[in-house]
Amino acid sequence: MKRLELIGLEGIGEVRGGDSVGALICDACSRQNFGLLDADVLVVAQKIVSKAEGRTICLDDVQPSARAIELAEQLDKEPALVEVILRESREIVRMGGRALIVETHHGFICANAGVDQSNVGLRQVALLPKDPDGSARAIRNEIQRRTGKEPAVIISDSFGRPWRVGTVDVAVGVSGLKSIKDERGMSDRYGYQLKAAVAAVADEIAAAAELVMGKRDGVPVVIVRGCEIDKENGSVRELLRPEAEDLFRHF
Repeated sequence: MKRLELIGLEGIGEVRGGDSVGALICDACSRQNFGLLDADVLVVAQKIVSKAEGRTICLDDVQPSARAIELAEQLDKEPALVEVILRESREIVRMGGRALIVETHHGFICANAGVDQSNVGLRQVALLPKDPDGSARAIRNEIQRRTGKEPAVIISDSFGRPWRVGTVDVAVGVSGLKSIKDERGMSDRYGYQLKAAVAAVADEIAAAAELVMGKRDGVPVVIVRGCEIDKENGSVRELLRPEAEDLFRHF
């Protein structure tokens, strides 16, 4: 029988700027007598990575531009928050109601450029890591240095979806696995040649791990065990749809 385990790693504690997320994970595993395996996948909440990398801002320290003030009035948002979103954005894709959908400098299409006010502190916001793949790689390297094991690492964040209600965690950074599983050209059990069989494996793993993380449970790391992955090193960029293939973005 196939079996997939999702194991929440507790005891990480409050993460501060300059902390090594990889070291914190190793220390928490050691305290709980939990041994990591090369075949494991670690899903790490973006929020603790951003905190460790100093990617947080106090809104009281932000001077909004005229453009931010104008948009804030239209969207009923705080001007300082809109200013931070604009700084983290390459392009505004859609606006409406209170929604501000942008393309980040990473190429992600998401609400508010991933700028998040939850679980950070009053008047504080967390920004996405500047180089999420690099952040995942650094975590993996530190774990390998301290334990000799090389589990894959996914950094996850909650994104909304344009056609369905509710958020789902997705991968924003990866190291040690291919982000997609492409089975196009292969045949199914009935001999049909697959033409659209591209699975967003890293996103699927991130979404599963969020069931254990929760939003208020204080579990920022989940060990996923028993998942079949391609250990070839990949990038979150594999998951980004090229603009020329985007049928919805400019309509």
